[in-house]
Amino acid sequence: MKLLSLKYPFSLKNTTTWTLSILLAASLGLSGCKDTKLPPTSTAVPSSSEQNTEPVSFWVATDTHYLDKALEDGGTAFQSYVSGGDGKMLPYSDELAEALLYDVQQQKPKFLILSGDLTNNGEASSHKELAEKLKRIENMGTSVYVIPGNHDLFNPWARSFEGDKQLVAEHITDKDFTGMYGDFGYNEAISRDKNSLSYFVKAAPELYLLMIDSSQYNNNEKYGFPQTDGRILPGTFSWMDDCVKLAAEQHASIITVMHHNLLSHTSMSVSGFKLNNSQEAMKMLRRSGLNLVLSGHIHMQNIRRDPPVNEENKAASQALPVYDIATSAMAVNPHQYGAMTFDPSSRAVTYHTAAVDVEGWAAASGINDPHLLNFKTYAEETFAGSSYNKAMNKLKETSFTEAEKQSMAQVMAKLNVNYFAGTAASSIDEIKAMPGYKLWEGMEGGFMSGYIRSMAENQEQSHTSLKIVLTKQ
Repeated sequence: MKLLSLKYPFSLKNTTTWTLSILLAASLGLSGCKDTKLPPTSTAVPSSSEQNTEPVSFWVATDTHYLDKALEDGGTAFQSYVSGGDGKMLPYSDELAEALLYDVQQQKPKFLILSGDLTNNGEASSHKELAEKLKRIENMGTSVYVIPGNHDLFNPWARSFEGDKQLVAEHITDKDFTGMYGDFGYNEAISRDKNSLSYFVKAAPELYLLMIDSSQYNNNEKYGFPQTDGRILPGTFSWMDDCVKLAAEQHASIITVMHHNLLSHTSMSVSGFKLNNSQEAMKMLRRSGLNLVLSGHIHMQNIRRDPPVNEENKAASQALPVYDIATSAMAVNPHQYGAMTFDPSSRAVTYHTAAVDVEGWAAASGINDPHLLNFKTYAEETFAGSSYNKAMNKLKETSFTEAEKQSMAQVMAKLNVNYFAGTAASSIDEIKAMPGYKLWEGMEGGFMSGYIRSMAENQEQSHTSLKIVLTKQ
């Protein structure tokens, strides 16, 4: 391995998105992919009379950012990387994954969706270890379906940590990905897109998953950093149309899954989170009657609808409402996933957040680490403390008194904990009554004050639960 000269694995070319990523998470087409022809209807799916129409439960988790424990020794380089990072609970990455397996074993969902950023920075050994865990999940009777995120492939930021040094680690390619994760969607796919790592799979009676690879990674090695923004390729749109036609032959419903967001989940003007061609994607989804997207990437729990619930424009309000559920990062407090059900008889889909039961897993495993046995409290305090420290650092050069800075940092800490959990609405009145909030409100310009305002607005609807009816193709 090669010694890294930079303190942190990022390039100045990408600092805008990197800065937002830190604030959001801590305070906040591919060649070589086999194109599988759509199979004849008679062999693709059993007729509805042959299918079980009982409601099925399934989960969606995202941004697990798994880091192989063998890649870090807990030394100063790793501690510095974690404290200066974007809020991921990397020291307990493996334990979080094991706790998720424990939850699957206890509750037995029919399938589990992982919508990208499976690994911290695409380390080959992290992918290998995670794939082994996913095999264990499938051995429990729960199917797993994965797609890559912007961190997972051709990532020049792949690192291991030894003492006070960061070392360049091996990363993987697109072909490596489909080889390692072939059993988790790709081998069962009814169709695979020749332009990307997207695929189409039947997950339950009358329910298909359109697993869209929205990440851009072919130029990562040339750029020297993983490209954050996403898109859907023109050829992939055409392939998606073919998949919709197949579902229509079966009168089935489709849930679309991608790593990047279809809609904006913050009022701030930032790039890198929403698809670059989101308008084109929205037109395709509406044309095809696809009204539910599951995404991640932004690390916070948020549900958006287009058109918005209070849309005044009559023409817009008559358009098919399309929902984008951005599930918060599994790697970031409160370490939750989306627990979902699908009822084939009514096409109804429900969604609600559920925190992974680290404490239950630790107790059942005979582990005596107090952080794991009291993980909910530990994780929340760690996240709040990180948010507080970053706010204090940002306020360092301002003219506020020390007491005022502390008051403002307390607002940031409390608001972040709730904002990333999707529960800001329940505490927003209390937060706005804090002295520090009024100081943020009076601050003219600046990223941080705009960020605070964006977190405090648009909290009328729930961001942790939803019930909708999928359209029938």
